[in-house]
Amino acid sequence: MTTIDRRDFIKATVALVASVALLQSLLAEGGKPTSKPNIILIMADDLGYECIGANGGTSYKTPVLDRLAGTGVRFEHCYSLPLCTPSRVQIMTGIYNVRNYTKFGVLDRGETTFAHLLKKRGYATCIAGKWQLGKQPDSPQHFGFDESCLWQHTRGRTDAAGHDTRYSNPRLEVNGRTVDYTNGEYGPDVVSDFICDFIERNKDRPFLAYYPMILTHCPFVPTPDSQDWNPGWEGSKSYKGNAKYFGDMVAYMDKMIGKITAKLDALGLRDNTLILFTGDNGTDKPVVSELEGRKVAGGKGSMTDAGTRVPLIANWRGTTPKGRVLSDLVDFSDVLPTLCEAAGATVPRALSIDGRSFLPQLQGKEGNPREWIYCWYSRNGGPNGREWARNQRYKLYRTGKFYDVMNDPLEQKPLVNPSPEARHICDLLQSALDQYRHADIGVGSRTIANDRSH
Repeated sequence: MTTIDRRDFIKATVALVASVALLQSLLAEGGKPTSKPNIILIMADDLGYECIGANGGTSYKTPVLDRLAGTGVRFEHCYSLPLCTPSRVQIMTGIYNVRNYTKFGVLDRGETTFAHLLKKRGYATCIAGKWQLGKQPDSPQHFGFDESCLWQHTRGRTDAAGHDTRYSNPRLEVNGRTVDYTNGEYGPDVVSDFICDFIERNKDRPFLAYYPMILTHCPFVPTPDSQDWNPGWEGSKSYKGNAKYFGDMVAYMDKMIGKITAKLDALGLRDNTLILFTGDNGTDKPVVSELEGRKVAGGKGSMTDAGTRVPLIANWRGTTPKGRVLSDLVDFSDVLPTLCEAAGATVPRALSIDGRSFLPQLQGKEGNPREWIYCWYSRNGGPNGREWARNQRYKLYRTGKFYDVMNDPLEQKPLVNPSPEARHICDLLQSALDQYRHADIGVGSRTIANDRSH
């Protein structure tokens, strides 16, 4: 063998060893090569647990979500905040509002979001839908999103004439640039098309698409699938609209999710895409729905289940067990660590988040379920938030009122002489509340010594 032949042989051998080592490093459990999954987080606006057919709701048609639940994982105990901005702050930061919420319509610019952490991991990131987290033109990009198509970003809810601007002929902002649609466009179509285009353009790299939907928030108005849809309409001047259209809006919400899943199917991305669906808070108060044979009045803004219990469906074809229903507790602080674990992104310890990843449960494992969750809520921030801690059955308020919410969902009869079992749970929930008793309200409170047993 000549010197040149030996050099070529050595080079080939080194390359082969390197290739084998790389392949071994990419092997997952079960022998399949791994790559960072795409992630799509969808959050409907003002849609409570009772609105989804898979949850036992019978008032509306949600076939797409029902199929995602039937081929994925459905949670029975996911809890948000009672209102939009508080929920958005918590889901994006993984931190309870008691420690970082400032005021309505604002996410403090010092906060770290899941978009920051996934972008650092190499993800393309976008957000499309409803913003309501700061009016600076660069706000979405500041918080880690490469691209954005948003309603209620730098502009308000209505135009100069008082028409709502989110649905028919919407007024949006695309990557910080104002765009007014005047040819019969429908806001939810525009933002879902933006997400589909983003997916198409980033199909060869990992991506995060966050879709805080415009639907199903009031005004309750016709959709393009309603019989009385008018493409020339400038928008509602009534804040609430007419609740008779809520069912049409739920159906159209479901249709938009179907559009996105169809895009994933067409591009061959479903097997490597984690889809999470939830709602930002309970259904609005004019709406009354049926869940498993009982009527549920919308309770948006309320600390009861009607205001805070929301759907949670996870679908990752080939990974999530088909049709698995979990009673594990989840709250919105858990989303950030779940997305990060799925993406292989590190959550810096300095963030001192409150959330806990539920990714193992999505993989068919037992995971590390919570014993309790905590809620601090104040629409406008400040030191006077309302607080509770709860498990699946019982809820304890800071005031000392203790409820069996499984049997008293409207919280009309506080327990006076609880059973020994209930008393044990009450003590557990009191210890949870005590962990946040001295939390400094607002930004900068990261030093609370959280007990990670929850």
